[in-house]
Amino acid sequence: MASAILTAAAPRQRSAVPGFGITFGLTVLWVSLIVLIPLAALFLKTAELTPDRILAILTAPRTLHALKISFGLSLAAAATNLVFGAVIVWALVRYEFPGRRVLDALVDIPFALPTAVAGIALTDLYAANGWIGRLLAPLGITVAFTPLGIFIAMVFIGLPFVVRTVQPVLEDLDADLEEAAATLGAGRWTTIRRVVLPAVLPAFLTGFALAFARGVGEYGSVIFIAGNLPNVSEIAPLLIVIRLEEFRYADATTIACAMLVASFALLFVINALQRWSQNRTGRL
Repeated sequence: MASAILTAAAPRQRSAVPGFGITFGLTVLWVSLIVLIPLAALFLKTAELTPDRILAILTAPRTLHALKISFGLSLAAAATNLVFGAVIVWALVRYEFPGRRVLDALVDIPFALPTAVAGIALTDLYAANGWIGRLLAPLGITVAFTPLGIFIAMVFIGLPFVVRTVQPVLEDLDADLEEAAATLGAGRWTTIRRVVLPAVLPAFLTGFALAFARGVGEYGSVIFIAGNLPNVSEIAPLLIVIRLEEFRYADATTIACAMLVASFALLFVINALQRWSQNRTGRL
């Protein structure tokens, strides 16, 4: 009893590094300046409009089509990156082959490449007279200046998010677990489904969410290959820029708020699935 009282009365040893108070204060300050205040200003500007005007802006055919293009193609591109990103990660982590380090470095090119440069390169490549475009033209496939071109651009810029999110998780997964499953009679697909997939599923969902978020907000690499035709290949970020150039600031912020709310809702669902997967994996 006496030792417990002495322990409770003993002064706490101060940490050599800044403690919770200063780090929490700096965190709140920085997040407020960078995230919360700009978002609050966005919603306040939109609040200047009446509910009828907001509804009219969001239900306009041009706005609906632009939102459909941005969100629909972003989801499709993220799902595509999820599949092919998994194949790339598996090859990079589980196998040794000539040029593996070069391939690993090439994955990061969309990170470092300016978006305008990426857009120009993709447009030149997939135009009717481009290296790939001229091969697709006889088949009746047009990529540049169509929604298909937007999809390819989003796949290009979103691939690294999936690969770099899943790769360290798969590297930490001991290959002996797969060999143990094989010795117990499990086939390849059973091993992947019962051993590998539960461990990497949260990382897959995180990579999918990051790739989707990047695709929704992408502007520079898309506008060059999109063609930017209203009701055909116009993305929502471009429509926001057009409204700003027209000095229709409230209209622009209304579309931006709609994108923000929809993105938050989808990311919330993805994060909920990620937590469920982590909890389920922990129970297993």
